[in-house]
Amino acid sequence: MYNEPGEYAANGDYELEERQALRRVAGLSTELQDITEVEYRQLRLERVVLVGVWTTGTLTDAENSLQELKLLAETAGSEVLEGLIQRRQRPDTATYIGSGKAVELRDIVESTGADTVICDGELTPGQLRQLEEVVKVKVIDRTALILDIFAQHAKSREGKAQVELAQLSYLLPRLRGWGGNLSRQVGGRAAGGVGIGGRGPGETKIELDRRRIRERMAKLRRQIGGMSVARETMRSKRTRREVPSVAIAGYTNAGKSSLLNRLTGAGVLVEDALFATLDPTVRQARTPDGRLFTLADTVGFVRHLPHQLVEAFRSTLEEVGDADLIVHVVDGSHPDPESQIAAVREVLADIEGASGIPELIVINKADLADPVVLARLATRERRSVVVSARTGAGIEELIDVIQRELPRLDHEVHLLVPYDRGDLVARAHQEGEVVSVDHTPDGTVLHARVPAGLYAELERVAKPVETV
Repeated sequence: MYNEPGEYAANGDYELEERQALRRVAGLSTELQDITEVEYRQLRLERVVLVGVWTTGTLTDAENSLQELKLLAETAGSEVLEGLIQRRQRPDTATYIGSGKAVELRDIVESTGADTVICDGELTPGQLRQLEEVVKVKVIDRTALILDIFAQHAKSREGKAQVELAQLSYLLPRLRGWGGNLSRQVGGRAAGGVGIGGRGPGETKIELDRRRIRERMAKLRRQIGGMSVARETMRSKRTRREVPSVAIAGYTNAGKSSLLNRLTGAGVLVEDALFATLDPTVRQARTPDGRLFTLADTVGFVRHLPHQLVEAFRSTLEEVGDADLIVHVVDGSHPDPESQIAAVREVLADIEGASGIPELIVINKADLADPVVLARLATRERRSVVVSARTGAGIEELIDVIQRELPRLDHEVHLLVPYDRGDLVARAHQEGEVVSVDHTPDGTVLHARVPAGLYAELERVAKPVETV
């Protein structure tokens, strides 16, 4: 039964033409025309061909996914020569795209002069090995590419340790020896064909490598656990003071750091690149009524974020799980912002404690977005604010909404505070909402809403105004 290209046939199979074609995706090549610059860049850039398997959704969805893979490859420092999509019901268990299409891919690699193939998915160790044997160049998958980008961008000791742990978790099941000499476990007369009884003591080369990797992973976990103590100490101090916290989460390159800078003047690195921020940044801000709260900028998420990264960055992502409000930043100018929202929520669901935290959608880059798309998103996401971190549009409305969403202070005081306890008045300004302050000969008359800890201290040293 004939149907539109890219749709299922009535019997659930794909049309023959769809199944037999490696579809080229237009606009993916980043090959430069200036030959002198090409020669210069070839010294430092890998030349790559991208390939994806389109199993569900529309052709536009598949091409958007490959466009994102192109951005990831360029962020890693590669030069994209070609992008291909293979229409299949499921990836081939042996070579990801099938043996015949793997041969076609080899021909394309040879004709373009590529030295790397990047697959838009996570491949099994067997798929990686067998596809490499056909195309005769290095093959990596989306997970390895994202891990490589994280390794390039990690700056702090904790960030570097987290990335290394994720890389080793990914590498361990994919470790393999090149040639039989790396996997034999023989000694003495075994080389002469003795057989039983000829196995020598000790580990094979690959077993030795695996043991060293496991030992290194255990050491990294201990280091990360130790380094997270300082952050946990700061977090517990904020909790004791009942300072509400807001976590900024969202898709990579959605403008989270720009928004943090706009709200707090933090001066955090802002770069038009994927995963520019890996190390969390916590800054203080105040609501219009003077209440103190913290804003935490977190690592950006992406579709199919490797589970090794989610596990390794768990201590960092605790900033999200312990927040009172999640500000979910969305790139309103992206071709498919709804899929980015779904991808971020999928990661948030894996973070302990994050599922029950109120979420506020902030649709960013309003100055670049299509007004129709902005209206559609605002209609779909009822708890949302449209802003532009670059121009400042909508920021005041966002601050007002954050103020309303933060947990309220339950304790209202109207007390006479002795002048020798001016520190408590200062804390009321820092941690609470001060309604009024009046200086009298006997002390400071304080009318404010304060957290429970400060309320207990004020009750102990101050007098109710009515009894004065």
